[in-house]
Amino acid sequence: MRAIHTRSQERILNLLQNLKQGISAQDIYVELRNLKQSMGLATVYRSLDALKLEGLVQVRTLANGEALYSLVQQDKHHLTCLQCGISIPIHQCPVHELENQLQTSHQFKVFYHTLEFFGLCTKCRVKESPSQESGVRMKEEGRRKKE
Repeated sequence: MRAIHTRSQERILNLLQNLKQGISAQDIYVELRNLKQSMGLATVYRSLDALKLEGLVQVRTLANGEALYSLVQQDKHHLTCLQCGISIPIHQCPVHELENQLQTSHQFKVFYHTLEFFGLCTKCRVKESPSQESGVRMKEEGRRKKE
């Protein structure tokens, strides 16, 4: 049985159906305005919360604190760089069995799950290496002078 949604919720669901990636609430607000379907930003947040509690929308919080919303279609897993913010999708899921066990053992209905690993991407590690090496050299030189 399908729940009855408000006009605002329907507009947000329709917008999210046409997107392949997550979008912030502020961007949803702007997109709806551009489509001449404007609503207040507070209404966008309230609608997203209601859809999330219904299990239709999932939220992913990035390292910078920004929340991205998308339809619940599949589990989302990412490697996220703490320096540049790039987010690389992982297309395998090591926790499906755990999810099933938790649903059974805790009688808890899981709508979705996310798995996020945080660190540094290859580009940021390369950028960081020369400065780290010079810092190590400076510390070593400082120790030698003390001796």
